[in-house]
Amino acid sequence: MFQSCELMNSESNLQITEIQVKTKMSVFGCSLRDHPDELSLALQAVEELRQQHPETTPSNIVGQYMSPWKSHLLNDKLNPILTLVASKINQASKRFLNVDLRQLNYQLVIADCWCAVYEKSNYTIPHSHFPSDFSAVIYLELESDSAPIIFDNDVAVKPSVGSVVFFPGALVHHVPATEGRRVIVAVNYIKIPVM
Repeated sequence: MFQSCELMNSESNLQITEIQVKTKMSVFGCSLRDHPDELSLALQAVEELRQQHPETTPSNIVGQYMSPWKSHLLNDKLNPILTLVASKINQASKRFLNVDLRQLNYQLVIADCWCAVYEKSNYTIPHSHFPSDFSAVIYLELESDSAPIIFDNDVAVKPSVGSVVFFPGALVHHVPATEGRRVIVAVNYIKIPVM
């Protein structure tokens, strides 16, 4: 059975109507533990960013520390892990979404990248990363009682140390107050045509 919706047409006012559509979005994840060098460099980058940019960046993270939004431009040690995650997104797109970005002449580029450290009681409010095409969270340190990442107030994903979770940027998610420490790198990718 279809739900019927009608858009209003008004010549005097430009009105935008929102029609919510239930849709299926997938969240993906995998281990990166077979890439210890990339993980180690990323952890070094977090520590260096905390020393070089000690002021936490205002955001939806109520946490101990968040690095600047363009941290990938401030510390080259993040680049190997970010390149690796982009390749994982390409693999998942091809396998699960039946879309080969490279064959369609697209590449993923980094729009934003930041590091965050959560201590006890830290959390994030519900948010999305729109207009990014894909977002990823790389878990560098994670105590066993660290909170999961929750998608659409419905699906809780409990990551492990050395794993990555990636998802469509428009997907709403949050992290409830954590009991345990967690250190992450987050990144937003956009797809652009290869010229």
